[in-house]
Amino acid sequence: MLSAASGLALGLSLIVAIGAQNAFVLRQGLRGEHVAAVVAVCAVSDAVLIAAGVAGTGALLERLPWFVPVVRWGGGAFLLGYALLAARRALRPSGALRVEGASARQGLRAVLATCLALTWLNPHVYLDTVVLLGSVAGGHEERRWWFGAGAVLGSVVWFTALGAGARLLRPLFARPRAWQVLDGGIAVVMVLIAVSLVRHA
Repeated sequence: MLSAASGLALGLSLIVAIGAQNAFVLRQGLRGEHVAAVVAVCAVSDAVLIAAGVAGTGALLERLPWFVPVVRWGGGAFLLGYALLAARRALRPSGALRVEGASARQGLRAVLATCLALTWLNPHVYLDTVVLLGSVAGGHEERRWWFGAGAVLGSVVWFTALGAGARLLRPLFARPRAWQVLDGGIAVVMVLIAVSLVRHA
């Protein structure tokens, strides 16, 4: 149980930081669109990556020096594109704020495609979840899978709380200005992450 608790603590410390994935989950939770599906994709993706790290994939990635730069450039390009879309929503909010109308809703496929891209094209996922968490899990030796289970639990708890808890902020986001601020903040975060990725590629 101590190993599981350690995994839970480390998993939460890595995932709670503001990032592209969390910003997307928050926005979907506020809009009330496909929240359960988005949370499930994020949690399952994390579980797969954590299992890969615990199984020793992190050591394999360290032997492929070309892999991380490729993912950094690809992820940086995608995040810049997403930042432009968020900035456009912030500057031209009239269409984006009709969240109750059918015309404003996004299809499940589009939402899941964006969610998967934000998750799997983010190099930090591999560096933190697979390499870092996997190396720490190795220190727990035969209890490393308990450590991994704790980390997976942390992901499930966090994404569920973020997606479901966003509804508590809906009264605030009944005002158009709040959506503009949120989308503007998302755009800034995406640009900063993209620049940091490309700079270290």
